[in-house]
Amino acid sequence: MLRPVPRGDNAQTVRATLGLRQLLFEGEIAPGERLVELALVERLGVSRTPLRLALTTLEHEGLVESLPGGGFAVRTFSRTEVDDAIEVRGVLEGTAARFAAERLESPTEVRELHEIVSQLDEIVHDASPEAIVAYVELNEAFHAELVRLSKSEIVAREIVRVMAFPFASPAALLASHVQLSQREILLVAQHQHHALAEAIEAGHGTRAEEIAREHARISKRSLDLALERREILDALPGGSLLNVGAFEI
Repeated sequence: MLRPVPRGDNAQTVRATLGLRQLLFEGEIAPGERLVELALVERLGVSRTPLRLALTTLEHEGLVESLPGGGFAVRTFSRTEVDDAIEVRGVLEGTAARFAAERLESPTEVRELHEIVSQLDEIVHDASPEAIVAYVELNEAFHAELVRLSKSEIVAREIVRVMAFPFASPAALLASHVQLSQREILLVAQHQHHALAEAIEAGHGTRAEEIAREHARISKRSLDLALERREILDALPGGSLLNVGAFEI
């Protein structure tokens, strides 16, 4: 049973949470390994109370699990769990898209979304490292703007929560497209960006929701491709947390 998240939103707690999450996603702590408080306190440069708050936060995010005898261990994830997280993200972003279309008060509200799509058009065919970084940043901006247009704090909060799960965020597998020479996936995604912005501006809520949900499912195909090349998977944030033996392609 998950314990409630204690209150304690201070700088040390934020630093402990971000630092610990980074250690997990970079594979610095092995899956299944017990988390030793004293070692983590020294490593992260925080006191015990913020660390415990961080551990409880990551337990709620599903990244660590409590042990019967006390303490926490790093979790591993099956393909089903990752697929479920991606699907939930799609449902939430689909809801955000529908809300955005239904709650739109003026076409000028979609101006920023269209501007981001135009900037993505300029670099989607560019395979340079600089363009890849720019694409990732603009893609994140697109998804953030979609959530903002939904005008729903509840949806925004739940999207942040599900995207803490390995490979659930829109940016999690973008770099692998280039490494795997699968740029056509980026082109499909960019086509969906256009369609989504247009559906929202037209006030077509159902259409916008369908596009957003399908857009999220691209991540499943991207993961299939990454799983075929273990060296690429290991280089992706969170790759070490995946139980590859439980994945069926």
